Amino acid sequence: MEAEVIKAELVLPAHMSFKRTQMYEKYPKGQSKVRWKQLKQIIQAENYQNYDPDEPNYVNIESPPSMQPCKRICDITGFEAPYHDPRTNLRYANADVFKLVRSLPNEYVQRYLALRKAAVVLR
Repeated sequence: MEAEVIKAELVLPAHMSFKRTQMYEKYPKGQSKVRWKQLKQIIQAENYQNYDPDEPNYVNIESPPSMQPCKRICDITGFEAPYHDPRTNLRYANADVFKLVRSLPNEYVQRYLALRKAAVVLR
């Protein structure tokens, strides 16, 4: 038995999505490119003068303090720290850092706590 050969023409779209578009295809003659607005234009368009001064917006940087609790950061690595060592009071991210925290001399522990402004002054 011989397999039948069917002759078919392959239909491809004019533009393939994975190919880069050329600038002349994207912006034909007569159309201008999109212009970015400057900050002065945005402020004038938004009319920020009519807003309440206590309401935070793009112009008023001062806003009330966050209601969410602050993130606890590892004192050694800077990653988020779900644990803290009760002996030294240092925060740590994982078991490897915990081994390092326990091996630190007391002088270094006090320096790390001073960076976080949690140092205990012993007299």
